[in-house]
Amino acid sequence: MKKNLIFSILAVLALWLVWVVAYFIVRNDYILPSFWETFRAMGRLLGEPSFWSAFGFTFLRTFAAFFAALALAAVLSALACLFGGVRAFLAPVVSTLRTVPTMAVILILLLWTSHGVAPVIVSLLVLFPALYAAMLASLDGVREEYGGMARAFKVGAGRRALWMYFPLAAPAVLGQAGSILSMGLKITVSGEVLAQTYRSLGGMMQDAQIRLDLPSLLALTVVVVLVGFLLEGACLLAERAIVRWRT
Repeated sequence: MKKNLIFSILAVLALWLVWVVAYFIVRNDYILPSFWETFRAMGRLLGEPSFWSAFGFTFLRTFAAFFAALALAAVLSALACLFGGVRAFLAPVVSTLRTVPTMAVILILLLWTSHGVAPVIVSLLVLFPALYAAMLASLDGVREEYGGMARAFKVGAGRRALWMYFPLAAPAVLGQAGSILSMGLKITVSGEVLAQTYRSLGGMMQDAQIRLDLPSLLALTVVVVLVGFLLEGACLLAERAIVRWRT
């Protein structure tokens, strides 16, 4: 873990160095703001109540989409694991959801829903295939290892899924949940930009772009990236805690 942390820090330092060198090559704040100007803009944003209001609403949309997709993926992946017909039926549906253009979905949803709801639905549709695939792969692994024993003791399908498959598959799913949740944050923010959502990080990004306030736009982008890293790290720590608790 310490070795991975060192490499992560080195990667961040390398990106910072690229940023600094690129700024001195370009020398144009309207193309690429300096590192210090961007972080001054970030400090200014962090001191504004409107930023925290937008941040909170974006987070609520992200988690609403993630947990709705998680619940849907849990139910359908369990059914697909237990019944081959359900797996065959869902395969083309999941493949279709993976290939649907995000922008097209947002434009359609804006005709049916509000600017605040459209990013949630889009994020849900994007996250569901990833969560479904992760859960189904983990459940299949558990079934191959313990399914024979469960059938030998005549454990019902529902009890197998609820009390055996899901608990044993949880660490593997949680290990991937961080990256999926981080992706959900980025999809939600992108949806907010396209939907022009009021009181959101995406809406603030669009306002900064209209005003040609590139330091604020880049500062908001850095905030989203850092929060994504924190979410991934939290999920990995939770996975390791579960594994240690079991052993």
